[in-house]
Amino acid sequence: MQTTRALLPEPARRFAAWCVVFLLAAGVVAVFIWLCIVFKTAVTPVLLAILGTALLGPLYRRLLLMKVRKSLAAALTVVAVLVVVGGATYIVVAALIDTGDQIIDSLRQAANDIAKHFGAAGTSLDDLAKNAKSLLEKFGGTAASGVISGISVVGQMLTTAALALLLIFFFLKDSDRAAGALRSLAPRATGDMTEAMARRAFEAVEGFMRGTTLVAFVDAVLIGIGLVVLDVPGAVGLAALVFVTAYIPYLGAFLSGAIAVLVALADRGFVIALWVLGIVLAVQVIEGNVLQPMVQSRTVQMHPAAVLLAITAGASVAGILGMLLAVPLTAAATGVLSELRRRYAPRGGAEGPDAAPGG
Repeated sequence: MQTTRALLPEPARRFAAWCVVFLLAAGVVAVFIWLCIVFKTAVTPVLLAILGTALLGPLYRRLLLMKVRKSLAAALTVVAVLVVVGGATYIVVAALIDTGDQIIDSLRQAANDIAKHFGAAGTSLDDLAKNAKSLLEKFGGTAASGVISGISVVGQMLTTAALALLLIFFFLKDSDRAAGALRSLAPRATGDMTEAMARRAFEAVEGFMRGTTLVAFVDAVLIGIGLVVLDVPGAVGLAALVFVTAYIPYLGAFLSGAIAVLVALADRGFVIALWVLGIVLAVQVIEGNVLQPMVQSRTVQMHPAAVLLAITAGASVAGILGMLLAVPLTAAATGVLSELRRRYAPRGGAEGPDAAPGG
């Protein structure tokens, strides 16, 4: 033992110990992500159900306060999920369908103008369109398989949605048993800590979902009003796009804002595009300095760098669905870490129970 200690100094041994801890933690996280990918058919409805429960949990609790039975309150909340999500989806899809052609034509015109301004070397958008047409004609025989694949994807989405709704019902109905279930699964000495961490994680997800939905609605309304006043084509569809992409923080606002500016540039000119850019930036300033502190003041605040890294990781693991789920999961993890830090961080003041003021 003395020989081992003599070979490695104390800092090197501490560094080696931390490396072992990091490798073990990374291995556990990697195995967990791999299992989620393998069982994504079951994991995805569970995650969506947790988000839906977090979003409309206050409605369920309000119904309970009105002396409504648990089963009926859970059923009414599921119906509310159907109405809210279905109605929002219908409005967004209808708006994008009605104004999608205008938006695409304006984007194509903007691309042509940019290509002419910067002088595309050797290739034009017409050439790209001709090449795309030839590729479609060449591989047109695979259209039937593409249609079948699309039908399969739609069926899978409907099955996932139905299972998520059923899970929301049971999550709400049996929410009072969640603490007991966690305590029964956790070791006896860590039951209180496990319950506290789970509560903090769910509170973080709940705050994120409610806050993001409200902020997305306000952003879409303000930007939509600005686009209508400036007579930008496809204003309703662009506002719907702002609402949907708001669930991807920072990156979603950049994408929807860039599309709105390009559409205004193509159809209304450079001055109107600058006005649209000003409106988008003003709304983002209001969101960052007024809406976010007011709406999410009681939730876990995440650093923008952590959010962007989470979105990138989610996109690499599960595409668009991963981008949407990455931030709520990061909020939950941040809530767990904050609870651990609150419990195990050294207390300020005296260094020990017998410490006395020096003199």
